[in-house]
Amino acid sequence: MKIRTDDTVLIIKGKDRGKQAKVKSVFPKQNRVIVEGINIALRHTKANQAVRQAGIIQKELPIAVANIALICSNCNKPTKVGLKIMDDGTKARVCGKCSYEQL
Repeated sequence: MKIRTDDTVLIIKGKDRGKQAKVKSVFPKQNRVIVEGINIALRHTKANQAVRQAGIIQKELPIAVANIALICSNCNKPTKVGLKIMDDGTKARVCGKCSYEQL
């Protein structure tokens, strides 16, 4: 997966379209990521032994990777990410617009 934790992304589809935020966690098997403050659901909870107070809890739900675009740290534009194999055999992420190599 070309998106990693702490990447800044732009939401391109859904109710939060146009917002920028950081990636909190990545789920490669499901092709989903959790982004800070995006795709929030409200959960109504009852009071019980563990949680004394009932109320409404906000929870961030995963969003599909196809619905986000990585923001390049060099040109600050949303871009598709390519992979480039370096001379020493390591892979580097490359911006599709400015060809800036990100590690």
